[in-house]
Amino acid sequence: MAGHIPPAQPPPDKHPDLRSRPSPRPVRPFLLWRWRRNPLRRRTDLLQGWIAVGLFLAVLVATPAAVVLVGDTARRHLEQTARHQADTRHRTTAVLVHDAPRHPEPGSAEARKTRYPVTVRFTDRHGHGHTAQADVEPALAAGDSVRVWADDDGELTGPPLTTDEVRDHTTGYVVLAAMAVPILGAAAYAGVHRRLERHNLARWEAAWARTAPRWTTTPP
Repeated sequence: MAGHIPPAQPPPDKHPDLRSRPSPRPVRPFLLWRWRRNPLRRRTDLLQGWIAVGLFLAVLVATPAAVVLVGDTARRHLEQTARHQADTRHRTTAVLVHDAPRHPEPGSAEARKTRYPVTVRFTDRHGHGHTAQADVEPALAAGDSVRVWADDDGELTGPPLTTDEVRDHTTGYVVLAAMAVPILGAAAYAGVHRRLERHNLARWEAAWARTAPRWTTTPP
């Protein structure tokens, strides 16, 4: 009679329960080692850690303050500039003194965007005549009229700043301020790190100068 056949056993699990594995050691933040007591920790290590924390908190506080200050200052300045430009600039008609060059591809999209400098004559708001260079469309003939912006000094200029341009320029200054504060904080930390590293190297060299003779002296 055949022996008793044991019941079939399930195949060995190729993926054992992960709970049986020891949990990995938690990853400590980068700067926490500077506060742990150990024989190799130097005073400068602890000092550098506190400086890093101080600079980090300073950046957190200074960034929104700088954004508000720079944004408000830039907006006020740009609005004042826009008002000044609106008061001192005006739209007038200028007459071409000579023909404008022709574009090599008339009617093309590039031709519609191209402008050529041409001498024009115009009269300012005080009735004084002026001659200047203005960028005009291709193929205009002498005597044709174009609209230009001029200031009270009789110089051709651009149009006054619009509300959208004031907002866009202000936004640009705000972004620069928000980027500048963290960059300055990082630069300050890098400078402190270099100085402390030089201090540590100098102390290490002094300690080695006192210890090396005892290691290298030939015994009698």
